[in-house]
Amino acid sequence: MSANDDFLKIRSVDHVEFWVGNARQASFYYTHAFGFTVTGYSGLETKIRDRASYLLQQGKIRFVLTAPLGPDGPIAEHVNRHGDGVRDIALEVEDVDRAYRETTKRGARGVQEPTTISDDHGSIRRAAIATYGDTIHSFIDRTNYRGPFLPGFQPTGQRPAEGPLLYVDHMVGNVALGDMNRYVAYYRDVMGFTQFQHFDDKDISTEYSALMSKVMADGSGKVKFPINEPADGKRKSQIEEYLDYYRGAGVQHVALATSDIISTVARLRESGVPFISVPYSYYEVLEDRVGKIDEDKAALAKLGILVDRDEEGYLLQLFTKPVQDRPTVFYEVIERKGSRGFGKGNFKALFEAIEREQALRGNL
Repeated sequence: MSANDDFLKIRSVDHVEFWVGNARQASFYYTHAFGFTVTGYSGLETKIRDRASYLLQQGKIRFVLTAPLGPDGPIAEHVNRHGDGVRDIALEVEDVDRAYRETTKRGARGVQEPTTISDDHGSIRRAAIATYGDTIHSFIDRTNYRGPFLPGFQPTGQRPAEGPLLYVDHMVGNVALGDMNRYVAYYRDVMGFTQFQHFDDKDISTEYSALMSKVMADGSGKVKFPINEPADGKRKSQIEEYLDYYRGAGVQHVALATSDIISTVARLRESGVPFISVPYSYYEVLEDRVGKIDEDKAALAKLGILVDRDEEGYLLQLFTKPVQDRPTVFYEVIERKGSRGFGKGNFKALFEAIEREQALRGNL
């Protein structure tokens, strides 16, 4: 797609909002385990009566954790159904009205019509459309806003963490069997994305289970949304487990970029973030598979970091275990050394590691 055809003109992932059962306690976990800083707050003290929201920042990453203040309403219903999960992948765009008009004209279901919200710091323009499951995309233009985040939020006085996590690299959605191509078409026809890569059950499979995945990217190529669906297998795949416990489609994991994955993973492990385990046999053939790399193989093996190479370079990656009691949302830490891929060569090792965790939960 040419720049002229890119009617969304996405500047960045503005923020990711999670609807959770207890935002105060969840924010404590994210600050102490992942190194985020709570830089903003919205709730009863800011004249918001139905919810409490905490803005967490690190590098260019903005997470909003929002909890209901009662048992009724959409937030409480979302948490009751899904547990803690991503509600909103908010996108900063050049023109909110055009983004909303063009996407709804192409078939998107509108969630919020373009609206101006103001406070003493200026105004933002905002709209929202639905995507898979109960997930939405907000469109935000903050050109005329000078406040710390959004109207209704008050700053905590804390500066954003200068931690090892830099920005959101990509976000992966899990959808039901047969729905992957439907949402590929949605992102292509409604949002103007193009297909960046695809993987079938021959790429991502073990003896027991498999999945299929297609990666959609915006006009700039900076915003990428892989979409997974389960494939036939002898036992339940990780995608089916997610769909069972999340009670439908939703965001499976958020990939966070770093410039030094060894020190980042070591720091996160020390802080209590649980990662999947990789057998040492993976590292015995590592150099045969990916060639020469800058990192020390022993350090990678100690931390369980995976490596994959393509024609553009290589990447290093590792995945956490689910970060809530339901086996649903987890995180990826990724460092790119030229590669723009997603670790195709690691899929089998990754899948087997996740299956070991599934077996412990009795869900394989």
